[in-house]
Amino acid sequence: MKTLLYSLLICLFLIACGTAKRGEPAYAPVADSEPAIAQGQVVFNTYCTKCHPGGEAGLAPSFNDKPLPGFLMRFQVRHGLGVMPAFKEEVISDDELDHLIAYIKTLKKAKDDKAAPAS
Repeated sequence: MKTLLYSLLICLFLIACGTAKRGEPAYAPVADSEPAIAQGQVVFNTYCTKCHPGGEAGLAPSFNDKPLPGFLMRFQVRHGLGVMPAFKEEVISDDELDHLIAYIKTLKKAKDDKAAPAS
């Protein structure tokens, strides 16, 4: 019973620590006309968006402000980190992971493009 209570309290604490800015997307719309990007978006929406909505902080930290190279993103997805679970090849195939990394890079670029001042 105590474990359930502690789990509930931790969940409530994590929800309360989410970002206050939830109404406005922090990124420009991502062009998904390229098949790999569109497939990466499906993988992202299936496995990542619950904790990293739009790449921003939610139940997990934002990754839009971290300049990780592709091989480190791949390593983190495969092996997990902290409370992030590991997604083995049986869950996300290597091809899906390639598409996911491409989508995340596109998402980061869209955020950077939105933040850049208009010339």
